[in-house]
Parts: sequence; C-alpha cells; structure tokens
Amino acid sequence: MSLSRDVILLITHSGDFFTIDRVAEALAKKGVQPFRFDTDKFPLEVQLTAQFDKSRSYHKLEYGANSISTEQVKAVWMRRIWEPNLGKELAPQFREACIKESLATLDGFWDSLRAARWVDNLERIDVAHNKLRQLRVASELGLIIPQTLVTNKADAAREFFQKVKGKMVSKLLTSLSRSMEQPAFFLYTSVVKEEDLLDAESLRYCPMVFQEEIPKQLELRVVYVNGNVFVGALDASIYAGAKVDWRSPGVDVGKWQHHELPEQIVGCLKAFMDKFGLLFGAFDFIVTPSGEYVFLEVNPLGEWGMLEKDLDLPISEAIANVLIS
Repeated sequence: MSLSRDVILLITHSGDFFTIDRVAEALAKKGVQPFRFDTDKFPLEVQLTAQFDKSRSYHKLEYGANSISTEQVKAVWMRRIWEPNLGKELAPQFREACIKESLATLDGFWDSLRAARWVDNLERIDVAHNKLRQLRVASELGLIIPQTLVTNKADAAREFFQKVKGKMVSKLLTSLSRSMEQPAFFLYTSVVKEEDLLDAESLRYCPMVFQEEIPKQLELRVVYVNGNVFVGALDASIYAGAKVDWRSPGVDVGKWQHHELPEQIVGCLKAFMDKFGLLFGAFDFIVTPSGEYVFLEVNPLGEWGMLEKDLDLPISEAIANVLIS
C-alpha cells in the first residue's frame, strides 16, 4: 500500500524499541505519518528501486505492505544505520560484495532525500563523531575538558601516567565496527594501572586515548534537541566501586535523577551544536565534588530512552516537533 500523504522517514534497525516507538507515536498524534525503515532488513526484506532518465530521478522503497517514494518524504530522523543481515545461506565469498553494494545503494537513497529536513544531516554527523574534534571545539567554547593524550607511542603513555599522578583511564576514539552504531566489539572507558603500561609497545599498531581520571560526584547525560536541553543525573557514589564507565554491562547505576544545568553550560552547548550544525546530540558530563562540569563527549546518535522512561522528559515530542517544523 502506497501511503497517500506526506511521511516522516524513521531510519533505524529491527532491534530498536521504545525510543523509535515514542517518536512514531508523537508524530502520529500530531497528524503526521511515520514510516519506519529497518536498515538491516535491506535488501532481503526491503525493496528499493531507483530509476533515472533525462528529466528526473525516482526512488521507491517497499517494506512489508507499505511503500513510499522520495517525493513523499518531508523529513528524516537518522536514528541508526545497521549493516544488511544477509542470512546464513549466502556463500561467504559473496557476502562482502553484497554488503558493499547494498550500502552504496542506500547512500544513493539518502542522496535522493537531500531536500527533506534531516535530524541530522549524515555528513554533519560524521564530522561530529570525531572525539578529538569535539574536545577542541569544547575547549575553544570555554568548557572544561580532561587532560588528554592520544598516542601510539608507549613512552608517551608512560610519561602521561606520571603527569596525572597515576589517575588515568583509557578509551577508543571509535567502536570497532564498520557501520553506524552496529553491535560490535566495544571497549568501555577503563582504569589504567602502572603494570598495564609495562608492555605497551602494542600501541604502535593502534593509537589509544588516555585521559586523567576525573573525580565524580555526578555523571550527566544531557540530551540536546534544537535548543531544548533535557538532563539526567547519576549519583556516581552508587557504582564508583564497580567500573569506570556507567554504560558498561552489569553496572547498577541506581535511579536517574533530575538535574538543572547552569546557564553558562547551556549556552556553551548551544554554541557547540551550532558549530557542528546539529539539531540533536547526547552529551556526557562529569560533575566533580567541587562542582565543576567536565565535558567528556557528545554522541550525535546517542541514547535517551532511559531519561524519558525514568524522568518523564518529553524528548520524543521535542524530536517530533523538530521533524515537522
């Protein structure tokens, strides 16, 4: 069935739930038709046809009983892109080529939607994903950032360990995955001990990020939606003895709490997002025992469902409003 009215395209994956459903519900309540596209279902369960001639191009997407054309899509929410799930029956020697061709076809489809309103533009998301660029911009705008070293030199890592008096953590700049946010091997932020650096020569194969370990009173997830700021706070004392990263599996973080950011921090966040040209971002901050707000990073595709669920923050409605504005 071809949808007869204007639609909002929701780009996600088959395992997504709650956040995608809340945004779809918010759009429907406003009289707008959402269309969910699970990217991992292409090409096995989703059909995409593109035709070009001298005067025009035409794209049609068919998923289940519904279909849409490029002309119907007025706005796009970029939630997630996952690699195609090609099943087990495809011979391994063909899998890589099929994945590449499928992703290239999707790139063409995204291009056909360039006139639509995106939350957010893919190229801007790609630029904003670089954590080193984030640190530079945050510092330039007056946000406090941790002392940071990125190196593939073992001696430099050891010297930095001494500089921060042994209070050091490590992380990666990226998750080890080829596609946007697909489940993959991922290293969470972890404490570095002196013995960990005795055999650090393997850094020559892969540079790593080292930062001073910041003392924590609270950890914040700050969700920015087109000038609106929604904040959830975790009491770091509850899980301080477990692991450094509250996102790590098995860490009991307790309940999310409401928190109000200082106006100066809110102003910096707006300037930060303007720099990157983004409408959405999920920021991570530490609030130290002395009350300093320390910027860690922003994820242009970050999670926020726990804040809406636990704190009843209207994030899905804010996203819906941006999409239909």
